Amino acid sequence: MLDRRALIASALAAPFAVPALAAAKLGEDGLYQLDWYLESFLDLTEDVETATRNGKRLAVMWGLKGCPACRRMHEVHLADPAIESYIKANFEVLHLNHIGAREVTDFDGRKLGEKALGEAYGVRFTPTIQFMPESAAGLAQRKPQAREVARMPGLLEPREFLAMFRYVREKGYEATPFPDWLKKQGA
Repeated sequence: MLDRRALIASALAAPFAVPALAAAKLGEDGLYQLDWYLESFLDLTEDVETATRNGKRLAVMWGLKGCPACRRMHEVHLADPAIESYIKANFEVLHLNHIGAREVTDFDGRKLGEKALGEAYGVRFTPTIQFMPESAAGLAQRKPQAREVARMPGLLEPREFLAMFRYVREKGYEATPFPDWLKKQGA
């Protein structure tokens, strides 16, 4: 049985007992990295298949060295235990450099540098997050942006940021645009 002091001490400590988060670190390319981001051979078809096999969805996150919104996303949004744990449990996140040169194999088999791939998909600023379908079947025949099921162009506030990931995971895009889905959720 706990004595009165032990009860008070545990009650005071409880609000500060949060799970340890993986701190974002800057990579050599200037992009923030988390230890749970997808380690990839940069083949989008393979990455979709791997994510699906793992019971997750593929999200392609575009970043840029020195991007203030990318910094905020990593220091605020992804530092929130609820947001981080939801995304980590439900998504494979492939982080690409908006001006990078690493070669990525697109769904149609073309090999493009990160910058050229971003241009092909109409990525204009960072952060942008593209959400891919559960299967790569038929994607090669579609135009690049038509391959996505949803896109987060820019940084939403934390609550809406998490809601966008829920929207994709729950396949809200099959019934309604994100703003309408968000209103129905009361978020």
